[in-house]
Amino acid sequence: MGSAMVSHIIAAGYLVTVYARDLRKSKDLQTKGARIANSPKELAEMSDVVFTIVGNSNDVRSLLLGEDGVLSGLKPGGVTVDMTSSKPELAREIHAEARRRNCWAVDAPVSGGDAGAREGTLGIFAGGDSEIVEWLSPVMKNMGTVSYMGGAGSGQSCKIGNQIAAASNLVGLAEGIVFAEKAGLDTVKWLEAVKDGAAGSAVMRLFGEMMVMRDYKATGFAEYMVKDLGMAAEAAMPGAALSKQLFTGMVANGDGKLGIQGVVSVIRRLNGLS
Repeated sequence: MGSAMVSHIIAAGYLVTVYARDLRKSKDLQTKGARIANSPKELAEMSDVVFTIVGNSNDVRSLLLGEDGVLSGLKPGGVTVDMTSSKPELAREIHAEARRRNCWAVDAPVSGGDAGAREGTLGIFAGGDSEIVEWLSPVMKNMGTVSYMGGAGSGQSCKIGNQIAAASNLVGLAEGIVFAEKAGLDTVKWLEAVKDGAAGSAVMRLFGEMMVMRDYKATGFAEYMVKDLGMAAEAAMPGAALSKQLFTGMVANGDGKLGIQGVVSVIRRLNGLS
């Protein structure tokens, strides 16, 4: 996702420097004009604004707050924008440390997966100082639509809520498809019949046919859904906890790198279907 997002910023005419833990991932961006930094600190020293998107909260902590991290090199007045789906309390900690250094921090996790990143249509949930988010908007609009949610950590809380709703939709859709199949219905016709009624949803439009065809190509990894729902379950959300168990089943089956629509495979197994 990060590479596609950066490509839009380069295309908009911004001077971009890239740091990637795996340099192979930056080759395409170099051909588009991106400069390369050798560490997060060096990247920050070369930049006014640093966008980050990595795997999980531990990665975020190391990348931003580590000894050689972004905040160790960012100049006063600089801004760091973390677009990883991470913990709200970590976002608040990063914001506090940034302000201590006379810098700014925004948490801006995204929704829309690989397709949204490629097409520049991501949903971006921003938390932090409103004037900084407004100042960043000309850059971020190249990646998608920005929604300002409130103070530091609010963007992360918004993303967790998004994942609760999305996961519940995915599980419900998966169960509907499997029930229709067991009842002897043509599942493609079933999707067509219900898609414009109350059961219809963006999740159905995006993933319904993929579930029916057992196309589990990843636009968002199942293992990341487990991570996000884990943060939701900490808030005593029973539906999120149930969804997490089902996505954890995917990971346990060795399918953590498959797409989130693959949760239907768990429902199929529970119903004795191959």
